[in-house]
Amino acid sequence: QVQLVESGGGSVQPGSSLRLSCAASGFTLEQHAVGWFRRAPGKEREGVACIASSSASFFYAGSVKGRFTVLRDSAKNAVYLQMNNLKPEDAADYYCAAEYLGGCPRRGISETMFETWGLGTQVTVSS
Repeated sequence: QVQLVESGGGSVQPGSSLRLSCAASGFTLEQHAVGWFRRAPGKEREGVACIASSSASFFYAGSVKGRFTVLRDSAKNAVYLQMNNLKPEDAADYYCAAEYLGGCPRRGISETMFETWGLGTQVTVSS
């Protein structure tokens, strides 16, 4: 029915790039804010990036700002997370989540803001 599916994860070397996809089915993702979260071993889940439903505002965690970019492709009913200059600290399971008519607070995003979640995709960054 209503689903989000992440893809594009993999194993890369530091300094490499990776593009994660968040594809929606059963609903129109364009009507939703989409947040990206990650969970690394031994760490709490962290809100990494967000694009508002209007696409007029964004959020990026300080640790990824300047390296990660969120893009929306309404024709494909998908949102992407472009990750450049990856660091070992970026290794984690990445999740996308959607919030109907949601926004992206500049101070940060919370899991409680989002109603629909994908199952995640794994990113490994190592030499």
